[in-house]
Amino acid sequence: MDTSQTSSIASSAYSKSDYSTWRKSDTVWMLGLYGTAIGAGVLFLPINAGIGGLIPLIIMALLALPMTFFAHRGMCRFVLSGKNSGEDITGVVEEHFGKVAGFFITILYFFAIYPILLVYSVALTNTVESFITHQLHMNAPPRALLALILILGVMSIIRFGEKTIVKAMSVLVFPFVTVLMLLALYLIPNWNTAIFDTFSLESSLSSTSNHGMLFTLWLAIPVMVFSFNHSPIISAFAVAKREEYGENAEKKCSRILAYAHIMMVLTVMFFVFSCVLSLTPENLAEAKAQNITILSYLANHFNAPVIAYVAPFIAFIAITKSFLGHYLGAREGFNGIINKALNAQGKSLQHRTLNRITSLFMLISAWIVATLNPSILNIIESLGGPIIAMILFIMPMYAIYKVPAMRKYAGKPSNIFVVVTGSVAISAAIYSVI
Repeated sequence: MDTSQTSSIASSAYSKSDYSTWRKSDTVWMLGLYGTAIGAGVLFLPINAGIGGLIPLIIMALLALPMTFFAHRGMCRFVLSGKNSGEDITGVVEEHFGKVAGFFITILYFFAIYPILLVYSVALTNTVESFITHQLHMNAPPRALLALILILGVMSIIRFGEKTIVKAMSVLVFPFVTVLMLLALYLIPNWNTAIFDTFSLESSLSSTSNHGMLFTLWLAIPVMVFSFNHSPIISAFAVAKREEYGENAEKKCSRILAYAHIMMVLTVMFFVFSCVLSLTPENLAEAKAQNITILSYLANHFNAPVIAYVAPFIAFIAITKSFLGHYLGAREGFNGIINKALNAQGKSLQHRTLNRITSLFMLISAWIVATLNPSILNIIESLGGPIIAMILFIMPMYAIYKVPAMRKYAGKPSNIFVVVTGSVAISAAIYSVI
């Protein structure tokens, strides 16, 4: 990644040793991390989290913060362990594990993020098309044209560089969080006690499922990983903060990550609980069977015009934010694949030329997939789940015991926790596919 871009966020008014001072750039990155994680996945989380009853929901709420914070902190530490300050995750992987393993993991990294980018391109097109048809009562433009306009519009932000992307996500966070919280408050008069009927260990066989409580919780963990995932932007975040804070980057990154994750968990879980308390487990099972977001189900269930108009607005912002954040990671992975393939042949490309090639590839592929609107995208997303967990949970923990620069993090209980939850997420995601 271009270090001139990543370091542009840093303020020259501070020294690298002054890491204890909270800077404006730290706030921008905190909101950028939040913006990448809190996206379209959150709109499905209440369904998957609440369908098993109250006990799995409480357990998930308790697991959310440590599971996401420790995993992303581990990935951030891994990127910071590279020798060169401007080295992104693809370069660090090659440095620590060699060229062959580095190339393989770079491919995995790309395919963990790229399918999700395609999912968001389809979701963006579907959201706007549905809004034009159902709320505006107009005929939507041809899908190919609409998809092209929307994807070009979002990618026009990308042309201004990483600094603009992160700032755009941090700005989009405010209306999204505001509307999400207002909606959660709006639902309070509809809260009921139906979910509390499941508050007993004897009811481990839910009325909405033929499986037990632990089974329901097991299958819900990959949804949590996806809903809180912002691994695509972690590498860019670590590189930028290393340029800004030098050897003190790890301490500042951990602090920024902690604040971002606390904000994520508090806002998202309040939204989840408000949605779940407004419905019954049977309603949630029905929403899952209909394969729609919780907002769409709430609008239909309560026949509420407010939600019907607010839902597309929330979804549009959520998807746009996540698209931008995932684009950074997908570009990083794609650039890494091309660079490693060219280096093996003794060739190279200028960074600007490579970015242009990557942008063109992303635009064309996202446009084609958004136009075709294939249902197989759900399967692709499920296949991406295990890869995300391997890159985010397992690889950094493996590096702690294999890479000398990471050994200082060994022996921590949090490492065992990350490996266990990551393994659970991988197994559950694979099971849901087969």
